[in-house]
Amino acid sequence: MRSSMQYLEDRFNHKYNYPWIFLNEEPFTDEFIQMTRAMTKADCHYGLVPKEHWSYPSWINQTRAQECRLNMAAKDIVYGGSESYRHMCRYQSGFFFLHPLLDGLDYYWRVEPGVKFSCDIDYDPFKLMKERDLKYGFTLALEELRETIPTLWQTTVEFAKSHPEFIYPRTRPDSLFRFVTQDNGISYNLCHFWSNFEIGSLEFVRSKGYMAYFDYLDKKGGFFYERWGDAPVHSIAASLMLSRNDIHWFYDIGYKHDGFEHCPTEPHWLTYGKCYCDPGSSFDHNAGSCTNRFLEVTKKTVHDFIVTQPDSF
Repeated sequence: MRSSMQYLEDRFNHKYNYPWIFLNEEPFTDEFIQMTRAMTKADCHYGLVPKEHWSYPSWINQTRAQECRLNMAAKDIVYGGSESYRHMCRYQSGFFFLHPLLDGLDYYWRVEPGVKFSCDIDYDPFKLMKERDLKYGFTLALEELRETIPTLWQTTVEFAKSHPEFIYPRTRPDSLFRFVTQDNGISYNLCHFWSNFEIGSLEFVRSKGYMAYFDYLDKKGGFFYERWGDAPVHSIAASLMLSRNDIHWFYDIGYKHDGFEHCPTEPHWLTYGKCYCDPGSSFDHNAGSCTNRFLEVTKKTVHDFIVTQPDSF
């Protein structure tokens, strides 16, 4: 976590001192608090996740959930056997934004342990979100593992049919519907925004529509009986409830998590030290990336998402 903080402080937050909010299902140790506070001049806040947000709801059959985990682990599905991972995905899908430490905020920026920010961020992403009335921002878009979400799309279609009042009209030219389906809704194409980096509107995730969608999914049990991730949940919700003008690709924020990296390709940015990453390592144009799909659906190009132009350096 200290490494992630160092990257983001150096690249951005030392100029703005936005507060850090840490949430955990167990109390933070004094060492964690001391060591993270040492990484920033900004305020740090430490919160405990309510037990009801990180436990099994009453309608879940825990024996069946365990059997499902064992079956997925036997198939070597990533995190297929992990119980804590499922609690995390459910929490990130439906509860983190309800924590009192987020009261009074308009936006959140999710920062995971072990991530890297490889470009100077020469503007305030929160201000950009506010000025443009954006609801969701991402850096990487890729395909989900089909084995983790076998019934997620079917469940989503059921929700959309029963709650049409929350669905953005897919016939409108600015609809994002085609980002997540390429056969007019018959199936999910697995595309999602990778949520380990996301800058989002708290108003959107607290909205009646999003909360109704999460509650509907939660009652179906797929967070435990399958391995529904918060990334496809956030992404499908955004694609069905928002317009293409509500979503922003933070193209100029170099970012890496695990083996996936996004790196801008402007030679000027590399030459003058704005970025250190290798554009050739960027996942954007690899098989399994959905970035080009996003550009196609939004009818935009890379240059539409460059906030600070290269000639300003």
